[in-house]
Amino acid sequence: MGDSKVETISRLAQWKIDNFGPCSYKKSDPFKLGIWNWYLSIERNRYLYIHLFPEPSRLSKEQPPIARFIIRVSNTASSSSSSRKFYISPVHERVLRTCDDFVWPVDTTFLGRLIIDVEFLDLKIHPLNGGEASSIWPSDGKLQSVATPNTLRCLSRMLDEAIHADLTIITADGTLKAHKAVLSATSPAFLASYRNSSEEKESSTIHIEEMSQESCTVLLSYMYGTIKPGDFWKHRLSLLGAANKYDIGDLKDACEESLLEDLNSGNVLERLNEAWLYQLQKLKKGCFTFLFDFGKIYDVREEINTFFRHADRDLMLEMFQEVLTIWK
Repeated sequence: MGDSKVETISRLAQWKIDNFGPCSYKKSDPFKLGIWNWYLSIERNRYLYIHLFPEPSRLSKEQPPIARFIIRVSNTASSSSSSRKFYISPVHERVLRTCDDFVWPVDTTFLGRLIIDVEFLDLKIHPLNGGEASSIWPSDGKLQSVATPNTLRCLSRMLDEAIHADLTIITADGTLKAHKAVLSATSPAFLASYRNSSEEKESSTIHIEEMSQESCTVLLSYMYGTIKPGDFWKHRLSLLGAANKYDIGDLKDACEESLLEDLNSGNVLERLNEAWLYQLQKLKKGCFTFLFDFGKIYDVREEINTFFRHADRDLMLEMFQEVLTIWK
C-alpha cells in the first residue's frame, strides 16, 4: 500500500498513514535504523495500539536491540500547526525481540490521516560472547585505519613522545609538538605553505589559537591515525572548523556524517548554522528535512526567533523557499 513506507533521518523514523479507519490494522514496510530493520504496526480496538519491533532475523534473535525511544502520534487535516493534535509517550527503554515486546495504547479517537514519529534516543547491543551492553553510537567507519597495529603504535609514540619533532604548535591554552611531514601529508594547506613559502619552511612554530590544547591534540591524533571515536565525537565541532581551514577533506566529511547522525530537536538549529557556515550541503539538507518534512519545526518554536535574529539572511531565504516547496 502507498502509505506503508516509513521515512528515516538521523535517529528519527516517521510513518504517515493517509486513511486510518475505526476498525483498522496496518503494518509498515521495513525500515533501517541502526543495524536492525524495524516495523511499526497500528491497530484500533478500544484504544489505538502502536507496536514497534525489529524484523525477525538471526541478528535480532542473537543480539536483540535494547532501545530507548519516544513515540509521538498526531493527526492532521492540513499542514497548519493549529490543526495538529499530539500524543507523546514517556521515554521507553526495553529489549525488543518480537511484536509483543512493546505496545503503546493511546486513548484517542484519531481517525483519518495519522503521523507516527519514533525518535530513538539510544540503541544498545550485548556482545555475542557476553558482557555489558554498549551503545551502537557513536561509531564512524571513516575513522578506521588500514595501517597495521604496529605502525599505529609507532605513530602514536612519535606524537606522544615527540620523537624527532620539528614543529611547535601554539594553541589557545598551551603548546604541542608535531612533525611537519605528517601534517603536510594530511593537509594540503600545510603542504602548500611549507612548499611555497621559504619563511614557513624554516619556521618551527605555527599558531592554531582558535583551538584549545585538548581539541588540537585530538586533531593531531586524527592526522597520526590514532584518534579514538569518543574523542572524535566530543570535539567534532572544533575538528570541523580545523578541517575546513586546513582543507582536510576526509575529516570534514566524517564530521558532517556524524553531525547528521545524531540530529535532534535540541541541536538542529545549531547544526543548520554550522552547515551554512562550512557549506555542508548534506547536513543542511538533512536539517531542512528534519525541520520541515518531519514537522520538527513545531518543537523549536521558542528557539527559532533567537535563531532568526542571528542567522544569515541568505540562509533565512533558503528556509522560506523550503517551506514554500513543501506547501506546494
